[in-house]
Amino acid sequence: MPIISTAGLARTYTGRSGPVEAVRGIDLTVRPGEILGLLGPNGAGKTTTLRMLTTLLPPTGGTATVAGHDLVKDPAAVRRRIGYVAQSGGLDPQETVRSELVLQGRLYGLDRTRATARAEELAVDLDLTELLDRPTPALSGGQRRRLDLAMGLTHRPEILFLDEPTTGLDPGSRADLWALVRRLRDEHGTTVVLTTHYLDEADALADRIVVVDQGTVVAEGSPAALKAAHGAATLQDAFLAITGRGPAPVDTTPVAV
Repeated sequence: MPIISTAGLARTYTGRSGPVEAVRGIDLTVRPGEILGLLGPNGAGKTTTLRMLTTLLPPTGGTATVAGHDLVKDPAAVRRRIGYVAQSGGLDPQETVRSELVLQGRLYGLDRTRATARAEELAVDLDLTELLDRPTPALSGGQRRRLDLAMGLTHRPEILFLDEPTTGLDPGSRADLWALVRRLRDEHGTTVVLTTHYLDEADALADRIVVVDQGTVVAEGSPAALKAAHGAATLQDAFLAITGRGPAPVDTTPVAV
């Protein structure tokens, strides 16, 4: 059974000049323990789709189940089973790393002792131990992003949604995050859905790619399958061909006869 399933999932906004179809009908199936890369140009509907799947934005059409629960009828049950790391974190400038993590645990129903233990466990996993007593405004960009991830993992979610998780990170921090995502899948069976504009990141991490353009799914498959289908040497070349942002490259590899 899929852990995420949508049919015709849609979101229309009412603007001054009339309705705007941000998502026109997404049909999506995600398997348990899969890393799914959700790709698309700016304005394609990726973030809107993630915000609907995480119950932050009600859909205006279609249906969806997440972790076995109906997105509209039982949003509270969905929220208990998922973690969400948005493009911009929501850290409190008045708090330390430790207090942020403990508070997150308390919000998910842990008593103070268990919340404190979970904070220290996450600090080890995400290399935050030496930063536990540092105020959040004193963190670097990479440290802030690791704290955002730790907060999203506090309740050990079955599904983790990551919206452009490595934007602004240095290469070392990006590599560390990639390793963490793979470990979540391999050691804990966590399903990960991520959006990214780094095509090398999607190629390296995703088991399967779904390309969204103008609010609908226009292609899906493994990175290797998408490259092969478009005669592309890189996922970026395949993406450009799929979305019409550039021609498919010509394969000049000699053919054996």
